[in-house]
Amino acid sequence: MRARDLGIVCDGTPGKLNAITDVPGLEVGMVTLISGEGELVPDKGPVRTGVTAILPVGRDRMQQAIPAGIYSLNGNGEMTGSHWISETGGLSGPIMLTNTHAVGTVHRGVIEWVKQNNPQAAMEWLLPVVAETWDGYLNDINGPHVTTQHAITAIDLAKNGEVLEGSFGGGTGMNCYSFKGGNGTASRAVDFGGKEYVVGAFLQANFGDRKELRITGIDMSDLDVPNPMADSTWIEKDKSRIAPGGAGSVIAVIATNAPLLPDQCRALARRVPLGLARTGTAGGHFSGDIFLAFSTANPGPLSSGFPTLPRRDAKLSTLDFIPWNYLDAFYTAVVQSVEEAVLNALVNNVTMIGRDGNVSHAIPHDQIKLRLAAR
Repeated sequence: MRARDLGIVCDGTPGKLNAITDVPGLEVGMVTLISGEGELVPDKGPVRTGVTAILPVGRDRMQQAIPAGIYSLNGNGEMTGSHWISETGGLSGPIMLTNTHAVGTVHRGVIEWVKQNNPQAAMEWLLPVVAETWDGYLNDINGPHVTTQHAITAIDLAKNGEVLEGSFGGGTGMNCYSFKGGNGTASRAVDFGGKEYVVGAFLQANFGDRKELRITGIDMSDLDVPNPMADSTWIEKDKSRIAPGGAGSVIAVIATNAPLLPDQCRALARRVPLGLARTGTAGGHFSGDIFLAFSTANPGPLSSGFPTLPRRDAKLSTLDFIPWNYLDAFYTAVVQSVEEAVLNALVNNVTMIGRDGNVSHAIPHDQIKLRLAAR
């Protein structure tokens, strides 16, 4: 069940799947790791984590750089490869999402995948994009549970079509507004020049304090569901450290098949916080909020591999792009799809019990319906 199935009215016209995979050629794969229960035993479990792979242009064209831009609302997080994207405006390879302490392992897994499947590309340098959010409330986050093979498998499993939302892949152990969070996606159709384009969003949602939550402007901060995350003893029994509400992070990936320049992609990424804010969050110091946007329309010209021709024989490269003064509809599409992606991550989910019996409750569908009906 997704947000619209509950009667939540979201602005804009979605794509066919209302998912990031409405962007042609884009594929998503996941590996989900769930094992063990009860008291935390370091390096053994319980395990509630995973890996998500997003392939912007599939496998065959993976090393052809596409225009991309990054925006960080709050830098308490990690997205490897970001400096090279900022330097060149180009993105190549998969985008990987996992937990905070598995970034290095997944990074290595991408390199292993490229070595096996595109050894020519591996002969130069690889700067994989791996982003994270923290799942230590439910997961043995310091344990070596995510392996390089899990990253490889997530890439191999990537496909077009419906996307798993909620507690799968990198989103398995995540929480959102002190409810069960994780993966959420949505898309919007945008017309330009007689052609329909798509803007899609995918979020690994692990952010927000319960008291902030709003759904289409309706205050949902006092839904009648226990909030064990508000009890600071879950992190240390003696309360010597307190985990603030809203600590976590959110990674957003924005994709479009509209032809855009790197700076225009960055402008799309800067609109992500406006969509998040519609659901209530004000952002917080303990939340790493990092956003990546890209266009699949111009693969190749921004590639930065070693030259294959002497300079005198090289050719100019060109990029098609939508003029800046027509981008407002695309900005709106980002805001709308991000808002709905958050709601889908919350609604399309179930209660999960993790390490030390910590509980992350699913958002109550019946209470939401009642509040929507009373509006």
